[in-house]
Amino acid sequence: MKKILLTGVTGQVGRELQKTLVPLGEIVSVTRQDIDLTKPELIRSAIAELKPDIIINAAAYTAVDKAETEPKLATAINGVAPTIFAESAQKLGATLVHISTDYVFNGQNYTPYTEEDRPNPLGVYGKSKLMGEEGVRNNCDRHLILRTAWVYGSRGHGNFVKTMLRLGAEREQLRIVADQIGSPTWSYDIATTITQLVSKSVTGTYNFSSSGVASWYDFAVAIFSEAKQLDFPLKIKQIIPITTAEYPTPAQRPAYSVLSKVKITQTLGNYPPHWQKSLKQMLSEWRSIIS
Repeated sequence: MKKILLTGVTGQVGRELQKTLVPLGEIVSVTRQDIDLTKPELIRSAIAELKPDIIINAAAYTAVDKAETEPKLATAINGVAPTIFAESAQKLGATLVHISTDYVFNGQNYTPYTEEDRPNPLGVYGKSKLMGEEGVRNNCDRHLILRTAWVYGSRGHGNFVKTMLRLGAEREQLRIVADQIGSPTWSYDIATTITQLVSKSVTGTYNFSSSGVASWYDFAVAIFSEAKQLDFPLKIKQIIPITTAEYPTPAQRPAYSVLSKVKITQTLGNYPPHWQKSLKQMLSEWRSIIS
């Protein structure tokens, strides 16, 4: 039985991976309390002691705006730590799975980004994640990098869906950005895809997100439409589309970050589920959890 080291187990994807990975081996789940990812020596010693066959790094610094004022911390967790994981995995002959992001691109494309497109991140978060990608790619032969986007889920910390449900229960009107385009992606679908790729011993860089595209405004409209059918407590009556310029943030975000699904579809033989279908499943799950 293979030993799998899983980091980031309190996060959205990490929580799901704890379930989906079960058939593949013995899972050793670690939190930031177990391994401080800002301390390379602790990472090295933990991996040397555990001797995993597979390392899945689901941990990340994901506070996109806060990263602009905490570049050292974001870089330590998203850039340096994955590089240390890669070096340690290489020594053991282990496989390293690393989760990356659509934010490694600048959003100036008009067609979905492929795995061959040149990354050019806009902010500290995207730059730190790209550094992590390069560290993994350059230091571990047996690596799998999965780029994903607009992640939400019923488990882990806050996300856009949970934020909308909270605000929609408090307010009658919300203003939501309508000129940033991407693909909302359920954490469970990401975990399932990683598990499938690992079981097939797939390596390399892959893009994965749900099929279909949406703006944040489209996503919000769909969330409230589905939530009303599931009897979530809501006050919301009006959702107003606005531009990015009307909602300035510390970090610049890519205007278009849709990821191509061609390579992942050819590899797994099935097309990613549509974001609206997955959203409906996630909301149904969340409703049962909070009831």
